[in-house]
Amino acid sequence: MMRRLTLGYIHFGEVLDDEDRIFLKLAKIKKIELIRFNAFYEIDENELAKNVKKCKIILNNSAEVAAVELAKTIQILGGKVIDSPNTYYYPEDKWMFFVECKKNHIPTPETILLSEKMKIASQEVKKFSRWPLILKRVSGTCGEYVGRADNFEEVKKVIEKFWKKGSEKLPIIAQEFIHSPTYRVTVIGDEIVQTILKKNSNWKATGVYAKRVRRFKVDKDLKSLIKKILKVTKIKISGIDLLKKDNKWLVLEINAQPAFSFVETEKEKLIKKVFKFLIKEAKNK
Repeated sequence: MMRRLTLGYIHFGEVLDDEDRIFLKLAKIKKIELIRFNAFYEIDENELAKNVKKCKIILNNSAEVAAVELAKTIQILGGKVIDSPNTYYYPEDKWMFFVECKKNHIPTPETILLSEKMKIASQEVKKFSRWPLILKRVSGTCGEYVGRADNFEEVKKVIEKFWKKGSEKLPIIAQEFIHSPTYRVTVIGDEIVQTILKKNSNWKATGVYAKRVRRFKVDKDLKSLIKKILKVTKIKISGIDLLKKDNKWLVLEINAQPAFSFVETEKEKLIKKVFKFLIKEAKNK
């Protein structure tokens, strides 16, 4: 008799959301034992270690800091996490991603890392001399901690707003503003499973701020670019955001734990593809 496949599932919250419920339903249909690791609650370390040993693969389905810490712990305990929490500190770090893109000749908006000293930051912005510019913390999701400035006084206000809003002064980047809708490509393994063109009436079209979405075709240049990004970042399940400048592709950022909810009717189909990929990875382990 074949041993029943056991997968792990990291999530965060007091109650299950739609994606959580779909994962549980699919696990039941496919007769897979799914061990849940809820980062919302305190976890017993001994019990955690025992459960990690039972799992062939553990999916992290949350970008919450607590979930990332849990994923790090599980990885240290010997569990194979998809995607590795290492992505949070390198390819998902917006400055590190820019540096990797530059190193590997991947086109991306021009970006600088600002000093925490406002006087030095003003000199850096003056030298950068691209107006308007976009300010971002090096980490953040759903368009949070993203602002636009047309002059240095506005830069100062945005930075102070970030510092006041957040519990810590995380590094901030300044990036050239590209007048373009955002193009999201969702990839599972090496398969492009969804494309979304995100539009809005104002300048911010990423994350939850996109009010209108539609699909777009992936051309030969974009396919080649996506392949290169995946090779550099090594993220298995990703949402890649792109822009267009002078009709050429620019890579904005890459996200592990990508949203599957842009098209509600496709959510379950995408989660099924994730399950198929996890099963394949578990068998190859």
